[in-house]
Amino acid sequence: MADLLVVGGGVLGTFHAFHALRRGLSVTLIEKDQYPIQATVRNFGQVVPSGMAGRWFDYGWRSLEWYRFLQEHADITVRPGGTVYIASDAEEQQIIHELKGIMDGRGYPALMLTSADCLERWPSLRSSYCREGLYFPDEVSVAPERMIYRVLDYMVETFPRFTYRPLTTAVDCYPSAEGVTVVTNAGERLTAAKAVVCNGGEFKLLFPQLFAASGIVVSKLQMMRTRPMPDVALRGNILTGLTIRRYESFEECPSFAGLSVPEHLRELKEWGIHVLFKQADDHSIIIGDSHEYAGAMEADDLGFSLKTHVNELMLREAERIVSFDVRNLDRVWAGYYPQHKERDIVEEDLSGVIHIRTAIGGKGMTSAAGYAEESIAKLFA
Repeated sequence: MADLLVVGGGVLGTFHAFHALRRGLSVTLIEKDQYPIQATVRNFGQVVPSGMAGRWFDYGWRSLEWYRFLQEHADITVRPGGTVYIASDAEEQQIIHELKGIMDGRGYPALMLTSADCLERWPSLRSSYCREGLYFPDEVSVAPERMIYRVLDYMVETFPRFTYRPLTTAVDCYPSAEGVTVVTNAGERLTAAKAVVCNGGEFKLLFPQLFAASGIVVSKLQMMRTRPMPDVALRGNILTGLTIRRYESFEECPSFAGLSVPEHLRELKEWGIHVLFKQADDHSIIIGDSHEYAGAMEADDLGFSLKTHVNELMLREAERIVSFDVRNLDRVWAGYYPQHKERDIVEEDLSGVIHIRTAIGGKGMTSAAGYAEESIAKLFA
């Protein structure tokens, strides 16, 4: 019997397991697939507390410490380079100056960059787009297709009280004399003092009525990746004017509420597009993304096909921002993640022993490590 059983091996579940292990607890983590393949590995791999608001900024800042800790002990693909937000017009410039003041008040390192500064650091930016930049030097990126597997490997090698069970699906979860019992697809009964359920949209398999009434929506994101471009230098996380108009941190700025929507951005806004770039270790560049939404019970309606029109909108906007060939693509894909219409995360506690933690939205890669630390501390106070 374990002290904690975690359902779901994505970034949220894995960091719950990690922090429980660091407290000396015995932990079993089960993952339904051969390895995690959902939202944790289908994103940009940008760790950007600068885009978060409220407690999620604090969790993101703390997460940076945990990423650096893990990188010192195992190469989990953390790469320095910082984050820059490129302002393309006077309204966006005003807002990044306001966010700079907010971050200065928090003691979070931030630098204003002139257009010339930006073009010197990132020569592939177009001078016609780049009017000014706000740079956060301490932020990092990871390789999403590898990071979580490296963390799990590190945990298996480091913590003798850790049991990792891939290809193990939870089909039932209920309070029992031992605390909680999880029944697997193989008919096993795994027991623990507590269970944390972090299996995203699959939470509907265990608690269908609760899931149906949860208010969760599913977001579908379209992303693209170029072929390797060794001649392009695009270090760090490159975020643009559309991101300034979208991310939660900017909503705290006094001028945000009065932002106009220029005509050339209207259709992009309708599809939830904000153009981001991140260069991978092999010099390929991830470009995206868009957002479509459906209610939790209608998520299948989003489908798995990609809308070429949406990709074209992103590519046209990308061509306004950078000078390299954004159409030199190697692959395109869709990612899916659950979020809540009104809450920043879904937290449900059943009988004091089953703790559902899901629908973190797009905050997982940035903030999950810090959030899970606090979550485990509360569960095992």
